[in-house]
Amino acid sequence: MVLGYKCHNGKYLPLTRMSNTVDVIYPQNLDIENNVFIWHHSILECSNGIKIEEGCQIGAYVLMASHSSHLAIRLYGTHFIEHNGKHKAYVRGSIKIGKFSFVGPHSVIMPGTSIGKGSIVSAYSLVKGEFPDFAIIAGNPAVQVGDTRKTDEKMLQQYPELRKYYDEWAN
Repeated sequence: MVLGYKCHNGKYLPLTRMSNTVDVIYPQNLDIENNVFIWHHSILECSNGIKIEEGCQIGAYVLMASHSSHLAIRLYGTHFIEHNGKHKAYVRGSIKIGKFSFVGPHSVIMPGTSIGKGSIVSAYSLVKGEFPDFAIIAGNPAVQVGDTRKTDEKMLQQYPELRKYYDEWAN
């Protein structure tokens, strides 16, 4: 794990930790904030833009793909390569992960996905679409199955001294 990340534009993020086994494709299209943690063997394919906000944690073996040929390859069959760059049914879209969210290991985040702040994506989820703040997201395909504020509130009652920190970003 490497502490500190230097963005493609030279901006240094001293609290961002990214494994040396993370593969960032099109790093010029990665908009990443400070205090982010990205674990081993994750792939960030940023051709159409990925934004990862402050305080996010990304588990091991996560794929974030801002494009996908999974539909086009079947439609074109053996003619896929000859139409390279001009495919119909080629899915493109940016990805946004809201601040202080967690993406569990082995999850896939598809093009055109937006995950609100304070959310949790359960391990092995296939995520596509828009999800609100504080969503608990799980499944294949992933759906919202809960709200993190319920758990957070229980913990804040147990540790009331943390309320001021939580309220700084959550409200």
